This record gives sequence, structure tokens and C-alpha cells, in this order.
Amino acid sequence: MRESARRIPLEHEAPAVHQDNPLKIAEAAAKMMWSRDRASQALGMALLEVRPGYARMQMAIRENMANVHRTGHGGFTFTLADSTFAYACNSHNRPAVAVTCNIDFIRPVHVGDVLVATGVEQSLAGRNGVYDIRVENQHGELVALFRGKSQQIKGSVTDEPPKPG
Repeated sequence: MRESARRIPLEHEAPAVHQDNPLKIAEAAAKMMWSRDRASQALGMALLEVRPGYARMQMAIRENMANVHRTGHGGFTFTLADSTFAYACNSHNRPAVAVTCNIDFIRPVHVGDVLVATGVEQSLAGRNGVYDIRVENQHGELVALFRGKSQQIKGSVTDEPPKPG
């Protein structure tokens, strides 16, 4: 993990959401999501940072993630990008689900690589969002580009209602 990476303290219960503080809203939503995110946890992912419309996650490629070519299976790179997309598009405390996702694999990943996915909101208009996720290896080399389109659904991610808007 990069020295400058700030881990979100996920082991504690999420504090009350402060409706006037978008960063606290994003962090509370991420904590709630992480408490239920069995897939990302099982794959050894770490949530490094979250803020409104943004998320950064990390995952090491293990031996059991290799494909027949002895490189990292693309499905695991996709899953890291998809999880990052989920945290970015749910960061406004409005539940959002994927409508479409596409990935371009740029270079292979290898067992032992540590991937970092950075997701950035490109557009949020009404209930529809567009998010780009850049996946890099531990050398800062681009390994994949992912674009996800989301749609917000009813409710809130945390137990508190989302801020109107």
C-alpha cells in the first residue's frame, strides 16, 4: 500500500450522517457498505479513500487468481474496478446500481501485483451517473480502464435519509 494512502476506519460503527458535510456523508455510506460487502472483503480488497463521487481501492493478485496463462484473471481486475465504482456512485448516500459496465484491459497483471483502482464521477444528472475507474499496478502502470453507468434507486445507503437534491 502506498505510504500516502489513508485508510477509512471501517471497523467502527458509522457515525451519524451530517447532511451538510458531503465528505462525512460519503464516509458514512462507505462504512455502511463495507459492513455488508462480503465479496470485496473475501477477495482481500481494501477501501483506501472515499469522498463524494470518488473512491480508491486496492487488491493484491494472489496465486488462486491466476488464469491458464499464469497471469491475473481479468474477472478479478473487473471486480476490483466494479467494487470501486460501487463505492464512488453510492457516496452521495443514495443507493445506486450498475446499468452498464465496460472494461478495456491494457496490460496483463501478475501474481503478486498490487492493484489500485481509482474511480471518479464524470457526470451525475438526475438519477444517472457515469464513472471512470483507472486500475494501476504497484508501479503506477495502467492495467485497465473501466467505465460504469449507474442509476440511483429509492432509499438511502445509511439509515438516515439522503440530503434533498
